[in-house]
Amino acid sequence: MSAADTRPRTSVASSADQWWPSRYGAGDQAGALNEIGPRAVVEAARLVRTGRVYDLAHVLHADMPAFTGRAFTQVLQPDQPPVGRNQVHWVIEEITATQQMGTHLDGLNHLHDGDRTYNGHRLADIRTPYGTDKLGIDTLPQIVTRGLCLDVAAIRGVSRLAPGQVVTVADAEAALAAAHLAVRAGDAVLFHTGHGVLWDADPDAYAHGEPGPGHALAKWISGHRIALTGCDTWSFGPYPPEDPDEPFKVPQILNTRHGVVVAENLRLDELARDRVHEFLLVVAHAKPRGATGAWVAPLAIT
Repeated sequence: MSAADTRPRTSVASSADQWWPSRYGAGDQAGALNEIGPRAVVEAARLVRTGRVYDLAHVLHADMPAFTGRAFTQVLQPDQPPVGRNQVHWVIEEITATQQMGTHLDGLNHLHDGDRTYNGHRLADIRTPYGTDKLGIDTLPQIVTRGLCLDVAAIRGVSRLAPGQVVTVADAEAALAAAHLAVRAGDAVLFHTGHGVLWDADPDAYAHGEPGPGHALAKWISGHRIALTGCDTWSFGPYPPEDPDEPFKVPQILNTRHGVVVAENLRLDELARDRVHEFLLVVAHAKPRGATGAWVAPLAIT
């Protein structure tokens, strides 16, 4: 028996509750993004009719809402004199921050169930000084697929759901029915709760709590083989959580057990305002090796 096999197991999984290897194979690092094939990309591209592009990203800056303990600092490097006969001059900035803030994608190394990540890797086995040598954001493919925006706030008849409110399967299905749409494998399904209006108006309130999809909707998402999901919130799932003893269980289930990629801090108010429910979604991310996330500027194109 190897040393790795004799380490104490802190994961809650048992042989009857083992979620690895993934349905996509023991060596897979792309998770549910495997559901997006060439045909899905072609079909998504056919949704473009008007050429309107919606930018779903917030601006990154030092005063943006952030989870406790995370900070963003951006400064210009000291000025340098112009060089050459043409007196060329330039400035560059330095940024100190985690990419686990602002509009970003989570890597499949970000959340764990005890000591296990997606596909059953132990964090101790994949951890390196720079990040992880498996499941880093650099291993996720770029995303071009059909996007759906489900306006849960509108279905509830409110402008904004309150922190802790649970988005249900009934909410999702009612929003789909109202838009005369159905989910397909490989889709990106985004949930508009109205919480994003607080991003600039009240950053502290934005970061203090959030509404979001509940446990049952997480099972619905994975059951429909959705590739990517996200909200106009700083995590994914209600906070305070459905069970006070199980914080962040919804993204944990999606990330570790099903490889569903989660986008956080999406700017969805314009889509909701214009009643845009179906679109071509493009999410291209930077690829810092082994990182747990990457800033993105998702584009919804109609």
